[in-house]
Amino acid sequence: MIGKLRVGTCSWRFPSWQGLVYPVANGINYLEHYARRYDTVEVDRWFWSLFGEGSVGLPEPADVGEYRRSVPDDFVFTVKAPNSVTLTHYYRKKRSDPLVENPNFLSPSLFCTFLSRLSPLGDTLGPVMLQFEYLNRQKMASQGRFLDVLSAFVEELPRGYRLGLEIRNPKYLGESLFEFMLRYQLVPVLLEGYWMPAVTDVYEDWRSLLCPHKEIVVRLLGRDRKGMEKQTGKQWNRIVAPEDEQLAAIVEMVEDLVAAGVDVYLNVNNHYEGSAPLTIERIRGMLAG
Repeated sequence: MIGKLRVGTCSWRFPSWQGLVYPVANGINYLEHYARRYDTVEVDRWFWSLFGEGSVGLPEPADVGEYRRSVPDDFVFTVKAPNSVTLTHYYRKKRSDPLVENPNFLSPSLFCTFLSRLSPLGDTLGPVMLQFEYLNRQKMASQGRFLDVLSAFVEELPRGYRLGLEIRNPKYLGESLFEFMLRYQLVPVLLEGYWMPAVTDVYEDWRSLLCPHKEIVVRLLGRDRKGMEKQTGKQWNRIVAPEDEQLAAIVEMVEDLVAAGVDVYLNVNNHYEGSAPLTIERIRGMLAG
């Protein structure tokens, strides 16, 4: 059986996409117009949920319902889980500040509350992604310890949800991690950007443990967020740093996954080349070619 490829963007409310995605820059339902062009999107907004000690914000049911009403039945949201669940410690204002543990780190109770808030999305809810920051030894003693606490968390969760896993420790990428994801049926979330190795290299090394999955998320984020914002002036309507060779290799990787029967979500960020919609046009051209 052939898998399905869905290509969309990371978030969608960008007035500078006028003429690319939106007819005008303001005064419209951005998501409704977006969904006429794409069949998936990554929701980043609910990730930002930790606002200091004792302060956690979760999605408002009215907002979740509005998202669902804005898209057709065959649309799929990939959703980043709240950082109130995935951060081991609170953010520090200064690097010299002491680390303070986050009591909600991998809390099944808080995560289940979050899932309940997503219920209005119904069948349009796709993988819910746990995004972990780079875990140094101050925050996590070892990869083994990380997998231990993560397995305890997963085992407490209700069935019926697709849970994705994104890690940002290059040294964690190995047989134990990929076997763990298969064992717990976690959706691999492969990150192109920051300090992680190229997703195509990860795929080449671990294809045998990735192709058995039903779904995989590939996130094209880019490697220089601040530099890209400086180049574009945060006007996301042109390609400023084309990734011709690597983008072509990613397309080949995605085609191989789909041919192996894996459903793929390819989530493109503005920071990858300068304009997510224009990157997607390039991807579609490569796929057609």
